[in-house]
Amino acid sequence: MPGLPRPAPARLDLLAALALAAVTLVVFAPALGHGWLDYDDDQNFLRNPHYRGLGAAQLRWMLGGVIMGHWTPVTWLTHGVDYALWGMNPAGYHLGNILLHAGNAVLFFVLARRLLAAARPGVGAGPLRLGALAAALLFALHPLRVESVAWITERRDVLAALFYLLSALAWLRSATTESAPRRRWYLASIALFALGLLSKSMLVSLPFVLLILDVYPLRRLDPRQWRAPAARRVLLEKVPYVVLAVAAVVITSQTMHATVRVTPLALYSPVARLAMAAYSLVFYPWKTLAPLDLVPMYELPVRVSPLEWPFLPALAVVAGVTVALVAARRRWPAGLAAWLAYAVTLAPVSGLIHAGPQIVADRFGYLPSLGLCLLIGGGVMVAASRPRLASVAPLVAAAWIACLGAMTWWQVQVWRDTDTLFLYTLAVEPDCGWCHAQYGGTLGNRGDFAAAIPHLQRAADLRPHRGRDQAHAGQAYLRGGRAGDALPYLQRAVSLQPDNLDAVTYLGLALLEVGRTADAVPHLERARAARPDAPEPRLALARAHALLGRPTEAAPPTR
Repeated sequence: MPGLPRPAPARLDLLAALALAAVTLVVFAPALGHGWLDYDDDQNFLRNPHYRGLGAAQLRWMLGGVIMGHWTPVTWLTHGVDYALWGMNPAGYHLGNILLHAGNAVLFFVLARRLLAAARPGVGAGPLRLGALAAALLFALHPLRVESVAWITERRDVLAALFYLLSALAWLRSATTESAPRRRWYLASIALFALGLLSKSMLVSLPFVLLILDVYPLRRLDPRQWRAPAARRVLLEKVPYVVLAVAAVVITSQTMHATVRVTPLALYSPVARLAMAAYSLVFYPWKTLAPLDLVPMYELPVRVSPLEWPFLPALAVVAGVTVALVAARRRWPAGLAAWLAYAVTLAPVSGLIHAGPQIVADRFGYLPSLGLCLLIGGGVMVAASRPRLASVAPLVAAAWIACLGAMTWWQVQVWRDTDTLFLYTLAVEPDCGWCHAQYGGTLGNRGDFAAAIPHLQRAADLRPHRGRDQAHAGQAYLRGGRAGDALPYLQRAVSLQPDNLDAVTYLGLALLEVGRTADAVPHLERARAARPDAPEPRLALARAHALLGRPTEAAPPTR
C-alpha cells in the first residue's frame, strides 16, 4: 500500500503558523471575560469620550490628543473601531489585543524562519522550522507578554509590534532581492515603520536593529569596510528610517515634558541612570528564564546606587556578558548580534531617560524579547540538526514552552479586575508604596474608607517624602470621620508641597473638625483665594467665621 504523500514545506509552515495562532488564542482567551481596570483604563477609556467613534470630531482628537504622555493616533484609531463595533463592552477591546498578539506570533515565526535560514544556510527544513516555531512560541506564550496583551491600555504594544514586524519583513524582502519589486518593498517598509511610530514611539530602535541584521546574519555589511560603496549604500538605505525615528523622539520628548513629569537628573544622576539601565538589561533575560512573581509595578527605589544591590551585580553581569560576546564574535556572531539588538531596542525604556514610578515593567520587554527568543530558537534549531540531540531537543523545548503557556494562562487571570490585580500585587510586593496608594485610591473613590485607610497609610509611611501620598492618607482619614488622625498627614503634605491646594483645603477642614477653628482660617482663606469658585473652602470658611463670632465674614458671598 503506497504511503501518504508528504506535505510540502510551504504547507507545513502554514500548518505550523495556524497552530501557533490557535494556541496563542487559547492561552489568552480568559482575558475575554475581564473588565476595565482602575489602572489607566479609567483615564484612557472610561473618562475619555473623545475616541468613541470614527466621526470627524473623533478623528481630529486622535490626531492631536495626548493622554498620560502618549501621542498614539493610530492606536486610538483602532480603539475608535473597537467602540464602533463593541461600544463600551471591554470584551471587544480584549479581543483586539489578543488577535493582534496572535498575528504578531505568526509574523515573528515567518521572520525567525528567514533569519535563521540566513544564519545557517545549510540547515535542513525540519530543524529550521522547529527553531523558528520554538522562537515564536516562546515569544507568544511567555508570561512576560501578559501585561501587554491582557491590559486594554497596552494596545499600543501589540499594535506597534505588528507594524514593527511587518516593516522588518518588508525590508528583509527588499534587502534580499534584486528584482523590480525591491523598491516597492523598501517603500512599504518605511511606511509601515511610520505607522508603527504613530502607534508607539518605542519603535525608534528599528533602523539600528536593521543595521545589526545587515552585519549578521545577512552579511550585507562588513564593519571593517564601512567606507566601501556597497557599505555606503546599505547605510544610506537607513536614512529615511533614522529621520522618522528622530522626528518621533522629538515629538515624544516634547509631549512628555508638556504632559507628564520626566524624572529630573537632580533626583537620579547620570551614574544612577547607568545603574538603572544595567538592571533593566539583566531583568528581562532573567525573567525570561525564571518568570516568577511578575507584577504590574516594580517600583523605582528612592535611592539608586551603583555600588549596592541589585545594581552592582547587574553592572557586573552586563559588563561580563558584553566582553564575553565581543571576544566570541567570530565563533558565535549570533550571540553578540542578539545582545546588541536587545540592548538598542530596550534603550528607550531602560531608565536612561525616565518617567513614572517604575524601574522596569513587563510590557517594556515586548519588543526587546524578540532577539532573545530568536537566539533561543536558534539553539533549538542547532540541537535539532544534530543526530544525537534531534529526538531530545524538540521534547525539551516543547515541555518548557508548555510550562510557560500554563503559567501565562494563570497570569492572565491576575488581570481580571482591579481588586484581583492589586491584591495579588501586594501579596507579592507588600512594600510597594505606589501599589498601596493606587489601590487605596480606588477603594476611596468607591467610598470604602475603612478599607482604603490602611493602604493609603502604608503608602504614606513607605514614602514619607511624597507629599501627595501624605495628602491622600489624610484625606481618607478625614472623609472616614477621623479628623484627628488626618491632621499629621495633612500637615506633612502641606509642608512638603505648599502649593498643593487640595492638601491646604483638607488641612483647614481637619483643623475645623477638631475644634481648632482659628488655626483653620488661614488655610481656608488661602484655598478660597486660589479657588474662588470651589464650594468646600468657601463654605468651610463661612462656618469657621460663624464659630468665631464674625457673622459678616461668615455670610457666603452673593453672586
